[in-house]
Order: sequence, then C-alpha cells, then structure tokens
Amino acid sequence: MSSILLKNATIVNEGRTFKGEIFINNGKIVTISENESLQISATQTIDCSGLLVLPGVIDDQVHFREPGLTHKANIASEARAAVAGGTTSFMEMPNTIPAALTQELLQDKYDIGAASSLANYSFFMGVSNNNAEEVLKTDPKNVCGIKIFMGSSTGDMLVDDEKTLRKIFKESKLLIATHCEDEQTVKLNAVEYYAKYGDALDASFHPMIRNVDACYKSSSMAVDLAKEYNTRLHILHISTAKETDLFSNSIPLAQKRITSEVCVHHLSFNADDYERLGNNLKCNPAVKSKFNQDALWVALNDDRLDIIATDHAPHTIEEKEKPYLQAPAGLPLVQHSLQMMLEHVKNGKISLERMVYKMSHAPSICFQIEKRGFIREGYWADLVLVDPNTPYTVSKENILQKCNWSPFEGTTFSHSINSTIISGNLIWHKGEFVSGNKGMRLTFER
Repeated sequence: MSSILLKNATIVNEGRTFKGEIFINNGKIVTISENESLQISATQTIDCSGLLVLPGVIDDQVHFREPGLTHKANIASEARAAVAGGTTSFMEMPNTIPAALTQELLQDKYDIGAASSLANYSFFMGVSNNNAEEVLKTDPKNVCGIKIFMGSSTGDMLVDDEKTLRKIFKESKLLIATHCEDEQTVKLNAVEYYAKYGDALDASFHPMIRNVDACYKSSSMAVDLAKEYNTRLHILHISTAKETDLFSNSIPLAQKRITSEVCVHHLSFNADDYERLGNNLKCNPAVKSKFNQDALWVALNDDRLDIIATDHAPHTIEEKEKPYLQAPAGLPLVQHSLQMMLEHVKNGKISLERMVYKMSHAPSICFQIEKRGFIREGYWADLVLVDPNTPYTVSKENILQKCNWSPFEGTTFSHSINSTIISGNLIWHKGEFVSGNKGMRLTFER
C-alpha cells in the first residue's frame, strides 16, 4: 500500500484547529506533526496550503436502495457521490427489496458493499413484527446496529407489535436505531386533510399530516421503553422542538444510553421552502416550521442532539413529480452534506470544530466504531481536504447521485471538496476519482 504525506495543512480535530503535517502509511495515520515540517519520504506528497484537513464524515443514516430499487440508486453510485462530498463511511438502512430481515439477506448487502463501495460501509439489520429471534443473532462486532421503523416510511417494515418491540428493547446487545412517527396519528391526519382538500393537497400539507404530535408520541414511547430496559437507543432524524427535550446534555456522549440524530435538511430548510421545492422537500419525518428548525439548532449546539447525518433517500425525479399523495418521501443529500454544513459554519450557526465533532467524532463515539472518526496516530486515515477559497455550484452536470437531482441545485457553496482519502487511499482528488480502491467494512469496539 502506498504512503501519503500531507504538507502545510490546517487540521481541524478534537476541538482544535492547528497547522500541521500528516504521514500516512499502510492505510493508517503514522505521524501527526504540529508546527513542524516532517522530513519523510512518501509515495505521494500533497501540498495542503490553504486547505482544511478534516476527519472524513461518517453518515449514520443513508438509503442506497440496493438490492431491489436500483432504478433510484445503488451502493456503488451513492458511495461514489458520498466520497466526492467528503463522506468516508456510511451506515445503510434495511428497507430494500428484499428487506434485510435475515442474517443471510444482511450478508448479501455486505457482499455488495465489499464488491462495489468506494467508501467504508456498514448495514443495519432490519426488524419486522415477526423476526425478533433472527435479529438477536446479529453480531455487535461487525454490524452497526438494528433498525426499527416505529412508523412506516419507504417500504413495508412498520413494527407496531408491542411484544416484538419489548423483546428487542429488552434483549438486544446492539444499538437500536429508530424511525419515530406514530402511524395512527399520521393516518388520521391524512384522512382529515384529504376530506377537506382532496386532490388539492400538496407538499405544503406534509408537516401538518406528519405533525409534531406524531413524532413526539412515537419518540417518547421509544425513550420510555429504553429507560425501562436500559436499552442502547439512538433516535434518528429529530425534527421537532418538543422532541429535543427528551434528550440529555448532562453526561458525556460515550456514557449516554439514549442518543439522537438531526439531519442536514431539517437544519437547512423549513416549511416556507415547500413553496419553492414542492415534493422535492417531501420527506419523513417532515421538514417543519421555522420555530422547529431554530429549536434544532439550539439543541444541536447544546448537545441534546448528538449527530448530524443525511437520511440520504433518493427517488427519481419522475417519481417526485407525481401528485403529492403519490410522490415518495426522501431527499438525495449525501454528496453535499459537508458543503451545506460548512455554509452554516460560515453563517455562524455552528463552529467549525463543533461541526467536525457532530459529523465525524460523535458518530464514531456513538456507534463505538473501531479506529475511525478522528485524526489520531494509529487510526485509519479517513480524511477530507476542503478548499475554503474555491466556490462550488451544484448542477445536473456535477451531481453524482444516480437520481441526478438535488434540492441544492443552483446553490453555490463557498467551499469545495479538494480530496478524499479513505483507509489511506487517495480516492477523490481535484474533481476526479483517482483510485478504484474499495472501502472497508466498519468494525465496532463492543
């Protein structure tokens, strides 16, 4: 394996920004030198003058649609988009066709990842109302977690059987990640609004149908179950002010039994944006009012919300152009999440160091990922080189996500992604893929 020397870098890591140099060999970070030039011979030397060097983004929630939905996306295409955007590791959801509800079907996804993913990968084991025993066979050392849909979204994986929920919450040795929306509340709201508006319903009604009460009722139930059984619970894509009060900021992340995630779209958009984006902003849980958006920022910065992710969920533009009730929910976001968050840094919504913590360090801590998520000697070299002085405009021509659209089309970001290094291999450099080296399966210190 080749070696890489990063010279003249501005390194952002573990709450600090400092000048330094990094030597990478055999896939791992060997030496970090602060304010001192390394006199080391390497296969490749990259001058990082003017660039920020960050630990690669770890996205704990993506939908890459393979197997079974590959007209929307596949693991190879979306991993490429992720890498080009500075995401070096991802954890993918089980609601594919077939869903990952057995150990054999889960292994099939790992086999696809090993063969085709440029990024490091892990895949969640899925839960249904009748596969609890199969779920409990999952190995905590090499699977990121268990996913429970406590509210239906894309696919047929709603778990509403209390006996199954209690068994999983009581007996699981793995982190349980939940999608929390109360199905009955959503259904009643949908009936009520359709009775009033019929086919005149459009995406602007989405946060009224999938409302605050639907989210809170389900999230609070999950928290209550986790407290009853001391479960390691992680609630995904928090979207409401009310839910943020379910989480604590009084203990360190590594000691929390209940953790939370917020997604870039819930931070970046609010209900006013439906007028401009329509179904292209339709997602579950819904993007809600500016009041809720503002509350998410407060909770992110005070550490009630622990991780920033994407819930990358691509659909074709033809599917999105269907009438509101038929259009699927989900946004393609993985290629631009880091650039979007860097824009929020520029605008003073969050510090650069805290953003790095929430997108890289915190996922590593939360999921107990082995030797990734930090710039540390002895850790795998998963790094992204960011150019803060070269703007980047999102267009059809540079979107790598297979669906070939983005809610950020036409947006000019102030930062561009110069290079992405994964497990010590330079994969993306100055707008091109320079290596086909595959990512590695994530392992966990549990």
